[in-house]
Amino acid sequence: MEKSYEVEISGKKMIFSTGKVAKQANSVLVKHGGNGVLVTAIMNPRPAENLDFFPLVVDVEERMYAAGKIPGGFFKREGRASDKAVLNARLTDRALRPLFNKNIRNEVQVIATVVSFDQVNPYDISVINGASLALYISDIPFDEPIGAVRMAKVGDSWIVNPSHCEIEESIIDIVVAGTEEAILMVEAGGREAPEEIVMEAIERSQSEIKKIIKSQKEFCKIAGKEKKETVKFELNKDVGKKIRSLAESRVQEILDSVVQYSKNGDKKIQLDNTKKGYYQDNVAALKEETEEKLEEVFPEDKESIDTSFKELERELVRKMILEKEIRPDGRKPDEIRDIKCEVGLFPHTTHGIGLFTRGKTQALTILALGSIREAQKIDSLGKEEFKRYIHHYNFPPFSVGETWPLRGPKRRDIGHGALAEKALRPMIPAEDEFPYVLRLVSEILESNGSTSMASVCGSTLALMDAGVPISNPVSGIAMGLIKGEGDKYVVLKDIQGIEDFYGDMDFKVAGTRNGITALQMDIKVKGVSLDIIKNILDRAKEGRLFILEKMLEVIPEPRKQLSECAPKITTFRIPKEKIGEVIGPGGKNVKNIKEEFDLDEIDISDYNGEGLVSITSSNDKNIEMARKKIESMLKGIEDIKVGEEFLGTVVGITSYGAFVNLIPGVDGLLHISRVANERIKDVNDYLKIGDKIKVEVANIDARTKKIGLKRADI
Repeated sequence: MEKSYEVEISGKKMIFSTGKVAKQANSVLVKHGGNGVLVTAIMNPRPAENLDFFPLVVDVEERMYAAGKIPGGFFKREGRASDKAVLNARLTDRALRPLFNKNIRNEVQVIATVVSFDQVNPYDISVINGASLALYISDIPFDEPIGAVRMAKVGDSWIVNPSHCEIEESIIDIVVAGTEEAILMVEAGGREAPEEIVMEAIERSQSEIKKIIKSQKEFCKIAGKEKKETVKFELNKDVGKKIRSLAESRVQEILDSVVQYSKNGDKKIQLDNTKKGYYQDNVAALKEETEEKLEEVFPEDKESIDTSFKELERELVRKMILEKEIRPDGRKPDEIRDIKCEVGLFPHTTHGIGLFTRGKTQALTILALGSIREAQKIDSLGKEEFKRYIHHYNFPPFSVGETWPLRGPKRRDIGHGALAEKALRPMIPAEDEFPYVLRLVSEILESNGSTSMASVCGSTLALMDAGVPISNPVSGIAMGLIKGEGDKYVVLKDIQGIEDFYGDMDFKVAGTRNGITALQMDIKVKGVSLDIIKNILDRAKEGRLFILEKMLEVIPEPRKQLSECAPKITTFRIPKEKIGEVIGPGGKNVKNIKEEFDLDEIDISDYNGEGLVSITSSNDKNIEMARKKIESMLKGIEDIKVGEEFLGTVVGITSYGAFVNLIPGVDGLLHISRVANERIKDVNDYLKIGDKIKVEVANIDARTKKIGLKRADI
């Protein structure tokens, strides 16, 4: 039997129902505007073996029929998930995961299928809220629902769950998810939005989130199922005791040495002389030694051995940070690792390159520039879209000293690339100002935390090295959090891998001097307060501005000239109604011009109600001649003025001169006395029919409108 309810969010209804479709699953159908998303949640009744984590999988399936479309390609069916679907799945996962018991080993799979899409409203909010409700009313152990909203600000007005058009006009696009008491997840993109705007958005979202959660709780009373008991992973307490007896004092000794290094100012020495860091290398060796001993005694308890050691390490590391405010690499909470920046490593082959190194994290970003025709066509549910700014991120196994098969980009790679792309997108010049397609690729060469923010910094360096006129340079930083008892907590600037793993938060912030362009918050605890978020944002601003100054010491502004090996592209506008005339029947005119001037590409398109011509070539002179040719095609005889130059074609030769075609249907006479600098007897000795020559209009007869020419190229 179908059961449903609706909740009104800022004047827009969101309708939830269950019991009508997909009845063998815990399912919820969410309707919002013209969007329809079916969210199902299933838990495997048997726990997975040999896992040391809670196996939650979230998938978002975009169906092209939802927008009345047929997929492109040969097979005409959906293939691998689109980047947008992957990003929405990650968004949902990050909001849900902190509320599950981490010791559950039964696989939980959430699948959101987009069955209707109105191309007006984003569907991701429906996915998060639908997933929360499907889990909350299910028999799966998920006891606390969440709510999620998107916020935008257009002018002075805040909009809850804005449309795509409203998002484009907004200074910020921010998604906030949380419980009734605290914030769980934040994802944002901004046009240099001040920290105050970000905080206001989060604060305003809370009342709407509480409204959504309240309705979910009421609905659960009539549609909820009894929760199943699951077999949870339990530590072998004997293993835990043995781990402590063998390793606790030795881990503490290593940490005490770190504290001593920090006091003596030897942090750099202990970092440079180790593979991953003094603490990490020594603890890794101790862990291996301890595990070998215990596996002989407890051969069936490998997970307990590994987990017990990690719990011991987590406890002692967090205690040192909370009590002594010293981190595993000897830094104080507000210290940032050593930063090195380089540009122009391969100036004769790459268009732009930036190498950003921060401690033992290193990102090499390389920029390739191309013509507008190389823009990426996005086969998605929305309106046809061509991306001219693309950012990719690669995380190879050697960056962490490990091996694994290379099988294309993982979800994490897609997510980190998208975050860096979001951070830099507002700074990329418009197409009519900079008529290039830009592809940035960040290769992570070494990783010890916050590679996505290193990617942002390396990408800014590469763009400026290439001479791309970005609006402002962008830097990024990852912040961390260690929460203690009561109100005690420590905020960490520029977290490394171990602080992410054993800490309570990974808060990435990217922006310019003027404000935030991208933000992503992940937490491992059940929410954080607004005061903590504000504190972290303020300290993040200090950190990213410090990093930005280090970058600008190397290259203070974009180079004045594009890289010498970059393609040369020029654009200019023509009347929209002249597009067909310039292109010619079957593209004949464009093809002839391309061959005549040995061009790489000519692209003519409708851009904001005008014709936009883009010419690509490695030869600046050829570009200019082609431009003059196209501009001359748009003229009538009444538009021709004395002093104008044309690249004309010799169409006739007589005893007194040569007739030169200037524009379709209009010729001028180049008198024999003006064919060369010296006196000549026969024009045929100097010109032939079909020759291209540069001429200038010398005079126009007022009565007959006949045009007299002179050479402009001698």
